[in-house]
Amino acid sequence: MAKFKLCFSVCNVVWMLGGMMLGQIRTLRKFGWVADFAVWLNIITLIITMGAVAHTPPNYEGSGLPPGPVQTLAINNQPFEEQLNGIMQMVFSYGGAMIFIEFMAEMRRPMDFWKAMAFAQLFITTVYMFFGLFVYSYQGQFVVNIANQGISLYSLQTATNATSLTAGLIAAALYGNIGVKVIYNTIFVELFRAPPLTVKSGKYLFAVSVIVYWALAYIIGSAIPQFTNISALVAAVCIFQFSYTFPPFMFLGFVVQNTALSGDKPYDVNNPRSSRVDTWRNWSRWRRALSKHVLFNLWNFILVLACVATAVLAAYSAIKSIVNAFHTSGAPTSFGCKSPVQ
Repeated sequence: MAKFKLCFSVCNVVWMLGGMMLGQIRTLRKFGWVADFAVWLNIITLIITMGAVAHTPPNYEGSGLPPGPVQTLAINNQPFEEQLNGIMQMVFSYGGAMIFIEFMAEMRRPMDFWKAMAFAQLFITTVYMFFGLFVYSYQGQFVVNIANQGISLYSLQTATNATSLTAGLIAAALYGNIGVKVIYNTIFVELFRAPPLTVKSGKYLFAVSVIVYWALAYIIGSAIPQFTNISALVAAVCIFQFSYTFPPFMFLGFVVQNTALSGDKPYDVNNPRSSRVDTWRNWSRWRRALSKHVLFNLWNFILVLACVATAVLAAYSAIKSIVNAFHTSGAPTSFGCKSPVQ
């Protein structure tokens, strides 16, 4: 948008300051209309992008490939690392299932969340599947991540950049709001006896926490100026765990503990420990816990192991891609002025 006249690290400072200000909104109720506005900004970006790619040539320079005919393949065989990085882009876009619990916690009628999530998932799947197939059918191997960067016409690319960056800032502030609350409530309040967010001092600490959060985001974004690789690393280390690894692991733990309780005595509120007939140090409790739902528990255990293996491989691939990118001649450096898309 600035035609490379503004230093890349300075661009990051601008968005960091924007996130610090927008992130001061504490309640999700106040975030509602802002988040709804971001959805329509994304839809506008998708519509402009589809119209542009259908009537203009691909952005050959942005794709890093020499001009040529567009080629589309149902299955594109690539190196294993690049395939994993591609999978992590999907995880980055659609992941985060366990964070939904935090959204539910702040809703007046939490059960309405399921209706909203079902419609949202249907809407997202339909729109993005169509969008991805549409853009790829016109640009093939010249598709760029993010998709609107593949528009060769500067005016339309700038328009979509403006709308998508605004929507991205709102989404980042929304997830940052939840992330800061989770960290503050589970670590600072419970472990360090920090004041709750409902009191005045807690509100001040929340404001400071948001500033620290976005400062760390700036450091990461400027230290690794590689959008695809850093998003793949974040997806592998963080988002993948909360979407795929932790849910079956926690469900397995719940089922095992619930089954083990079947052999205990009735719970006595005056003497809670007297209800247990054995502990987890005894094989009898493990044998009872694993005696039921054997196939279901085995499936969840295997699923957890598979998720951990995938996450480790994906993190390794992302880190190796980051290292290789830094070793490439002419690549942007950490905290430098050169843009990754230049």
